[in-house]
Amino acid sequence: MARVYLNQHRKKRLESGHPWVFQSEVLEIQGDVQPGEIVEVTNHKGHFLAKGYINPASQMIVRILSYDPNEEIDYAFFLRKIRQAAQFRTRFVDNPRACRVIYGEADFLPGLIVDRYEDVLVVQVLSLGMELRLDWIRDALVEVFAPVGIYLRNDVPVRKLEGLDQGKGVLYGECPREVLIEENGLKYYVDIVEGQKTGFFYDQRENRASIAPLMKGWGEKHGISLQSVDVDGEQKLVPVDKRGKVVKNPFWDGAEVLECFTHTGSFTLNACKHGAKKVTALDISEHAIETAKRNITLNGYLHRVQFVVANAFDYLRESVEAGRSWDVVILDPPAFAKSRGAVKGAIRGYKDINLNGMKLVRPGGFLVTASCSYHMSPELFLDTIQEAAVDAKKILRLIEWRGAGKDHPQITGADEAHYLKFAIFEVRDRK
Repeated sequence: MARVYLNQHRKKRLESGHPWVFQSEVLEIQGDVQPGEIVEVTNHKGHFLAKGYINPASQMIVRILSYDPNEEIDYAFFLRKIRQAAQFRTRFVDNPRACRVIYGEADFLPGLIVDRYEDVLVVQVLSLGMELRLDWIRDALVEVFAPVGIYLRNDVPVRKLEGLDQGKGVLYGECPREVLIEENGLKYYVDIVEGQKTGFFYDQRENRASIAPLMKGWGEKHGISLQSVDVDGEQKLVPVDKRGKVVKNPFWDGAEVLECFTHTGSFTLNACKHGAKKVTALDISEHAIETAKRNITLNGYLHRVQFVVANAFDYLRESVEAGRSWDVVILDPPAFAKSRGAVKGAIRGYKDINLNGMKLVRPGGFLVTASCSYHMSPELFLDTIQEAAVDAKKILRLIEWRGAGKDHPQITGADEAHYLKFAIFEVRDRK
């Protein structure tokens, strides 16, 4: 087995649990290496640190698979790791039949992503080392999960960095284009062929559920109160508006919500489930809105949702100018910074939507906001929101701060996995 010696004065990232070795950390390589094969990684003195697969053409030259010098990287290895990943989800995820079952480096299988949609698995292979072992991976997935089908979604540009082609197609069995899943007690259609990423974003599961406390308790602010009224000769407490008229809407105490970047309608669905009176669901994509509409209809909430196809930046700004307002504003945009060079533009984008978003929140209401840009650090994201609050003349109270869900665990020594930031703020006026 070839050996990769690391520089003496490098940062000790590998010893901290980081699963990657970069070209700049390598002192020398002893032995002939074939791209994708297993190599030992040692310190500059030759002391064993780990073993993993190598790709000399990549800046990420070695990805770590094991810290045990005696562990064989064979079919039994993949079967063991995949079984452990499945057991982890069974312990921590409410519905392990609809979640991310393998999260690459965090499950000690770098370069491999597997999402489960009931009896169908969707796989992304992001590295050469995993590509060369795809047969083992497929067979182990079949043994552990017994799926009816496995679909490959290798249509991701990052594969080019590993010298791999892009593509998609059936890897095993039969794969319907659409699968029906359940998350947080809500049903969704998932398009595994054309949907974004692998078809659905599982990482926000717990975050979507966390908005439940925001959805009720708004009746009084809307001018509605419970009053004793004679109903067929019997005094009953019923909701009554400012005009003294009985309110028959069963969701009279619910929030009025704006969700931007709705995609599949997931935050809107959770809002409706927990009692929202009315939700405006917005996305720039007509296809996304049609998908959201199908999911919302499937769950029986169509009468409480208004759909808008528009650019969120424009809609937020125009809504401020028009004097509109909501009890809760939810902002869950796609990544604005996909590289370090894009961070300055991302800061402007996040500040813009959050500034106008909080201006649209009624005093005492809530701003729910997220960033999935790794290059936007948690500190920078919070600083950007605070700058927006100052400019908007608002005072924010942080209620909730979260990351990705439990099916997206994080290795503490690898900051790259800490990509998702999610916050709930109470918004008050500063006059």
